[in-house]
Amino acid sequence: MTETAPTLSDVEVDPRLLEILVCPVTHGPLEFDRTKGELVSRGARLAYPIRDGVPIMLPEEARELTDAD
Repeated sequence: MTETAPTLSDVEVDPRLLEILVCPVTHGPLEFDRTKGELVSRGARLAYPIRDGVPIMLPEEARELTDAD
């Protein structure tokens, strides 16, 4: 039996977790971007990655948002 690696669109986050997580920089709300597999903080202009179903809530691991985001 062969397993395939999960794609970004397969990334899921428990909705209850999204209700309690906040941006560690601004303490503001986060949006789940399913297509990129990230939690986005508009206030901090950062996108936190989700790896193996675990949000990485470290500012130094986050991607800076561009104007296109």
